[in-house]
Formats: sequence, structure tokens, C-alpha cells
Amino acid sequence: MKRKNRHDTLHTRKRRRPKAWISFAGVILLTAGFVVWKTAWQTRTPKDSEKEAAISGASTIRPQDEVFAAYAGSASCAECHSVQFDDWKKSNHGLAERNVDFNLDQDAFDPAQSIKHGTETSEARHANGKLELETRGKSGSKELFAMERVIGVDPLKQFLVAEKGGRYQVTEFAVDPRNDTPEWFDIFGDENRQPGEWGHWTGRGMNWNNMCAACHNTRVRKNYQHTSDSYATAMAEMSVGCEACHGPMAEHVSWRRENRAYRGPDATVPEFAKDRLLATCGSCHSRRSELTGDFRPGERFEDHHLLTIPDESDLFYPDGQVRDEDYEFTSFLSSRMHLAGVSCMDCHNPHTGKTLLPGNLLCMRCHEQPVAPAPKIDIASHMHHSPNEPGGRCIDCHMPQTVYMQRHWRHDHGFTIPDPLLTLEHGIPNACNRCHTEKSVDWAIAAANQWYGDRLDHPTRRRTRWIAEARNGKPGAQQNLLQILKEEPIPLWRAVAANLLKRWVADLVVREALLQSTSDTNAMVRGMSARALELLPRHQFSGVEAALNNLLNDPARSVRTEAAWAQRSDISTSERAARELLEFMNLNRDQPSGLLQFGQWHLDRGEIEPALEQFRRSVEWDPGSGVLRHALAVALSMVGNTAGAVVELEAASRLVPTDAEFRFKLGLAYNEIGKLADAIESLKEAVRLDPQYPQASYNLGLAYSAAGQPEAALQTLSKAESVDSASARIPYARATILMSLGRLEEAAAAASRALELEPSFSEAANLLRMTSQSRRPGP
Repeated sequence: MKRKNRHDTLHTRKRRRPKAWISFAGVILLTAGFVVWKTAWQTRTPKDSEKEAAISGASTIRPQDEVFAAYAGSASCAECHSVQFDDWKKSNHGLAERNVDFNLDQDAFDPAQSIKHGTETSEARHANGKLELETRGKSGSKELFAMERVIGVDPLKQFLVAEKGGRYQVTEFAVDPRNDTPEWFDIFGDENRQPGEWGHWTGRGMNWNNMCAACHNTRVRKNYQHTSDSYATAMAEMSVGCEACHGPMAEHVSWRRENRAYRGPDATVPEFAKDRLLATCGSCHSRRSELTGDFRPGERFEDHHLLTIPDESDLFYPDGQVRDEDYEFTSFLSSRMHLAGVSCMDCHNPHTGKTLLPGNLLCMRCHEQPVAPAPKIDIASHMHHSPNEPGGRCIDCHMPQTVYMQRHWRHDHGFTIPDPLLTLEHGIPNACNRCHTEKSVDWAIAAANQWYGDRLDHPTRRRTRWIAEARNGKPGAQQNLLQILKEEPIPLWRAVAANLLKRWVADLVVREALLQSTSDTNAMVRGMSARALELLPRHQFSGVEAALNNLLNDPARSVRTEAAWAQRSDISTSERAARELLEFMNLNRDQPSGLLQFGQWHLDRGEIEPALEQFRRSVEWDPGSGVLRHALAVALSMVGNTAGAVVELEAASRLVPTDAEFRFKLGLAYNEIGKLADAIESLKEAVRLDPQYPQASYNLGLAYSAAGQPEAALQTLSKAESVDSASARIPYARATILMSLGRLEEAAAAASRALELEPSFSEAANLLRMTSQSRRPGP
């Protein structure tokens, strides 16, 4: 099963910490009073035309009947391409999905088999000609479920259960068919998922229509109806047929049948450029969001998908190695192999899916008598392992494996260089210790240094360090990212740098570099640049609005979508990019993350009630998501329901106890309802979780002051100022506290610093005058 992550359809991402919707005020002055400030939220009623656009979008997708009519079906290919057809029919693509076949599948159900998982036991059995599974369903009680379809073949098979509303759900139990007696196991191991959870087999996280159908079949239309929360999913052909890769061939089949003797050029067969062939593989072998749900071979990846790339999250390691279930495409795009022009079919037979040659013979086609730009490799001196032992194959070190779904070992396609030193420094796995699990990292470092010496000090090591440091928010890390953005030859890494630079987007040099990269030759880089620039008030910074407006007409749909999202607060729904954005959001409304994005769209356009509706439903669909509860809390606070916001933020903090922003917002909400002691504790936890979060330290300092603890307040504000030296409000807050303590010279110095940073800061100017008058000697 090709599964998506909980929030893969989300076009929002972890953004710069927004201005708090509740904040402590730095206006303490000479009193012990405490003032609460709220952002004024101007609501507006969307026009009827906008409501309709937000519900249905303006479709750019071709009618289903017209599209499916262009497909002939894989069986028609066998007439002329029997060898290729026979290879495909037995392949993982040919068997990607099928209806349950009693003769093929009964050995896993007859005799009955018990399946132990977590604290429970389920049973697979055969009864009355049906293959059934007895396990806990959505109700929480054990039920009997008939198996309808099968996805996958090797190394595991999963079964589909039909549910109401056109749904198919994928069982959490899979069969390993490689033994004489098929073995059942739980793909989630010991997780013990429960009914009602998003990721339980009955939940939306295991819904075939959204999670699996598109990549296990040919030209799928999900056809989700949001008004009824139901599906009418259809496809041109079950399983990954010939036309899933070659495109619709009805015209070709018809023409060929009428011209069997003709041996000349065939105008009915399109010729795909190499990058378009790669895009066809990548459309399924990638972690990505669907923009259209209607990719056709020969079209560009960036016109139908938003690719997931290494970012601040832990989906990938800083060197590009896969960590979560990321598939192959992103890591391949991060590699020097891709930069050199290598593509999938240079190594794989497209009809069997197998490699073209066994073992090292495949790699040495280019590396033995080197084919430029491949370096020459002498296996005997390079490997330091016997060819017949683990470590003696190129892929053992440069394509390490990670297991997913308990049984599915997958090779990393980043072709990375094993570097134990990066394991020591940043926790990045290395191939040496993946194999030699009983050995220490220090042992691996010593061995690698003995064998390769200075050659390990490779540019990729430097780049990995820079990415890791930026992800951790290391001060000054933006300088290294700027160098990657300017000099890195691999486009994916330039895109990674552009995205990570959003943390420093307010810096003039960073902003100018990002503005320049909106003209990069690669769509990923342009899209990530728009994503970073989104965080700036575009009307206040020269060039930002013009750059984003220009990207609204970018050749790539993914870039246009990013640019439209960056301007979502006021973009007209008549804009092509806005219609495409709405179409994308509508496509993903069957998942909580899709509702989250729709809610954010409404919220940022001042449409609070529609936003609340989306957020509430998203939490109902996935009560275990802290991200969704946080979004609902923000919206509740905006309509004055702070008590409701507290409930949601408390739940979010329990669900994700390591998230500093949830704790920060909870502290602000506690203060709003008069629980100052709780506010202080929550803000302290936010600062502990993220010492580089100046807004949390700032508000904690003000809370200490309000609680009558001025020394703790001053100490905390000083820490905040050391993290954010460009903020005028922090030294101003110190000045007010110092003024209240009668420490006039120090207060004057702090107020002067605030004015130095922000010359138009009238409150700081007034305070400075007050200190001057207070220090003036009397008559």
C-alpha cells in the first residue's frame, strides 16, 4: 500500500511563528498594572461568487468519460508486444491491485489463522465461499469483514474492505506470501492503533480512495463529494497497466489494427523527453501532494504535484537520506546521479521493474571505464570488502535500506556517501553502522578515515552540516544557506536552502537572494522561494509583491499555486492561479489536513465562521492531531471564546508535548482567562523547549513582571534580547520595568536602544523623556 502521512495533503507548513493573537503588553511603566492586548480581527462576509468558487473551484480537469475513452486497456498491447506484456503481467506493477481471487488467496485464510497484534487477536478465515477477517471495526467491537480486493504482491499483500459511501479501507494486517505458508502480520508492528484514530484501519488514514488508489491503478479519478462525504472513485484500468506509463493508447491500437503491415513512423505514439519519463515514475514513487489528481504520462511533474523535500521536519535526514516513508523520487533528485543525467530506465527494466544487470555489474557499466562525468572506481581498492560478502556491493554502502511496513526493505536512491562523522555530529545514519550494529560510531569513523582519509571531507559533508545547522536554528546559519542557494548545482538542494531561509526572511540580504531565486531555472526553487517570501507583509517590502505577482503566471502549476497561497488573504478568485489553488484544496477536502488548509484560507481572508466550521470538522475527523487543535484554538480566540481555546491548546500540548508554540499559545490563553500562574508555567515550558524562541521569552518576562517578580522579568527579557537583537519592543519592556524600579539611568539606556532600533517608536521616546525629567534636579 502506498500510504500518505497524516498531513501530506496540507499546502500549509510550519511557518514563521505568527504574531500572537493574545499578547502581554509592554506598557507597565510606573505601576504594577497588567494590560491584555488582542489583535483586532476584522471579519467580512464573502460574496456569493467567492463562496461558490471556494466550494467547487473552476475546474481545469478534463471530463472523465472523455479521458477514459482514450484508453484501450493492457490486454490490447499483447497483440503486438507479447514479450513486454508477459514481463509486465508478472511484475509488481501488473499485480499492484486486483479483485480477490479465491484460488489465489485462500491459502492465507484456510485453515483459519489467528493474528496477534498489540493486545488483541484477530482471525482470518474462509466461510461460505468468502474470505473474511474478524477484527475490531469502527464501532470498537469485533466484526466480520469480507475481503474484496488485494493490493501488492511482494513482499506483502493487503486486502481491501468495502464500506459505505463508496469507500474502501485497507486492513492493517498484511500477508507475507514468500513462505510456503503465508504469514499474517500487522504492518504497524506494536503500535496498537485504536478505533476512532485517524491511522486506525477504519480511519481516513487508511482510506484506499485517497491513500492508495491513484498509484495502484491506471488514471484514477478520486471523485470525492464533500457534501455527502462520499466517493465515486473510478479508473481507466485496475492495476498499473501499460497506459499508466505510456499514456492513453486507444488511438494507437485502432490505427495499428488497421495498418498491421505498415512499418514506418507511428504518429499515434508520443515521444517523451527523458525528464517526462522520470516524471511518470515520480508521480507515484514520491512523497507529494496532489494538485490535480489527473496526471497523464508525458506531462510535467510540477504541473500535478507538490514534492515533499527535506525541511525543518524529520521526514528526511539533512543529507537527503529517507527517514519516514518518503519513497525514492526526492532522494534521487537530491543525488549527483540525477544531476549527471541518469534516469530510472538507465538501471531498471520498465516492464519487470528489475535492475538491468545484477550486482556491481550495473554500476560498473559507467564506473569501470568511466562514462563522463562518472568517476572511475577500482572495486578492489575501493570496497575493502569481499565481493561475496555484505559491504561488497555498491548498493550496500551507497543505497542503504530502510524497512517500511515491517517487511518492505527499500533502497535509498540518494546515492549518498557513508560518513560516520555526521552520525556523531548530527545523528545521521551511516551505512557502516547500519550493517555493523554491534560496533560503535567511533569505530566506524576510525575505519573510514583509515580507508579514505581526506577524501571524506567532501562538499556533500559541508552541505549536510549547513543544512543540519539551519534546521536547528543556529545563529548565522543563513550565510551558509545563501551560499547553497547561489552555488549548489543540484536544484533540489537550492530549493531546500530557499525553504529553510524563511526563518531569516526579514533580513535584507536573505530577502534579496530569495527575490532573485524566484527567477531560478528550476520550478522547485521558484516555488520554495515563494513559500519563504509568503511570510513577509508583501506590501511593506520592496519587490516582494511584484515577485509574487510574477509567479502567479509561472509556467509551472506548482509555482503558481505557491504564489496564490502566499497572497491568499486578498487574491481574486478570478485569477487563474487562485482557481488552481481552490481546485487543489477541493481535491483534498476528504482529509483533515485538507480541511485545515481550507480553514486557513477562510481565516486569512477574514471569514471567521467558515474557518471555524472547517477547523471543527477537521478535529472531529482527527482528534489526535495537535496541529488541528491548535488551529481551532486560534480561531476560537478570535471570536472571543478563550475558554474554548484553552481546552484545545491543553489537548494540543498533551498530544505534542515537545511543541514550544503550543505551550506558548497556551500560556497566552491562560493569562487571558486570569490564570497568571499557569501562564507563567506554560511560557517557561515553551522557553525550555525552544530557547531560541524570543517571543516566548518576551511574554514570559512580562508575565513575571505582572506577577511582581521584576528581577526574573529583567533576566528573561535580557535572554529574549540576546536571541532577537532587532526587536525594539524587548528593550522597551525592560525600560518600563526599570522605570518602575526607579533605576532611571538603566531605563533611559534601554529606551534609547529601543529608539535606535525603531526611531518612530513614540512610546519609547515618551519614556525616555520621562526618565530625563525624573533625573533633572529639583529647584
